[in-house]
Amino acid sequence: ADIPYRIPALAQMANGDLLAMADYRYCRADIGYGAIDLHARISHDNGLTWDNITTMAVGGSVNKGFINTGFGDVALVADSESPRVLVLCCSGNVTFPAGTRDKHQAIARFYSDDYGKTWSQPDDISPEIYAMFDNSLAGAAKSMFVGSGRICQSKTVKVGQYYRLYCAILLKDVNGTNKNYVLYSDNFGQTWDVLGGVHSAPVPSGADEPKTEELPDGSVLISSRVGGGRYFNIFHFTDPAKAQGSWGTVAFSGASNNGVAVQSASCNGEALMLPAKRAADGKHVWLALQSLPTASSRARVGVSYKELASLADFYTADGYARDWDGGKIVSKLGSAYSTLQWLPDSTLGVLLEEDTYGTSGGGYNIIFKKYSIEALTDSVYTYCGEVVADS
Repeated sequence: ADIPYRIPALAQMANGDLLAMADYRYCRADIGYGAIDLHARISHDNGLTWDNITTMAVGGSVNKGFINTGFGDVALVADSESPRVLVLCCSGNVTFPAGTRDKHQAIARFYSDDYGKTWSQPDDISPEIYAMFDNSLAGAAKSMFVGSGRICQSKTVKVGQYYRLYCAILLKDVNGTNKNYVLYSDNFGQTWDVLGGVHSAPVPSGADEPKTEELPDGSVLISSRVGGGRYFNIFHFTDPAKAQGSWGTVAFSGASNNGVAVQSASCNGEALMLPAKRAADGKHVWLALQSLPTASSRARVGVSYKELASLADFYTADGYARDWDGGKIVSKLGSAYSTLQWLPDSTLGVLLEEDTYGTSGGGYNIIFKKYSIEALTDSVYTYCGEVVADS
């Protein structure tokens, strides 16, 4: 049977090319269960056509040592101003549930300095990440990984050479409590710190796979997988350059508050903010997007949207979580994880897992689709961002 794919990641690079990545799962299971490679494809025309599949990292060679026993769950970002691309991913031969402070998955870091054509050897950055939590009031971390998909690069905060990066982690503490934190880096992933500090988890319990996004005022959103919908929380800065500020109160979004509802198919999806305007009156607004399966099983991935007419509309997580406006189904088939990227041709790129042809367990095909704002919102909104010149 065909070897299945899982866990899509997508980035638009500074030269305009798109980079798509996914797990190539020989073992048909998560990191820790066996061999997984990372595959990549590049598009030079906003996803219309794609270069051949390349193997970005080879996992599963027995003699390669711990870090090389499988690579998966890619989190990806391309620098907005240079050829540099960063990948963080899970690696090794220990599963997330089996992790201990001394024996756990690696957090592998790869760099490309030529728009994703060639890649560095992996570094394991987990020792310094884990060490930050050793002084946490909740105790040390037993296990953690970076949420897959899009690492968020700030559009507003630049400290030194690079605009700041944000990524979110799922962490199991010494008591077995699953929680989310957001990490940030001002040197494009060379070193990381914890947004709000190790004592303040934006999702303090019941957490699962997270995503992060920058809001229009520079605040940071965390969106976390939970049964029935999402958990949201928002970090507000008092001093953005020094990353000082605090998290608000976590809020649930689901059917009970007309939020981002999923049925029984708990899954991860992407959060994204887009500038738009209402077709009816031309008012400039923001659209919050969230992709998730909408069926009772992992199927019918859709993109939900919510209008944010003012900064006050997303000041609290509770306000962000409730009363979403609509959405569009992007796959009518079995489908699960998804990621979103706004493209230079003013369309939304959706990269998702889909059971297009039927696989014999353990994964999916990775499918790319594109939508205009009009198509997503039945022409209630149109895009009004800056015009991106052809590169």
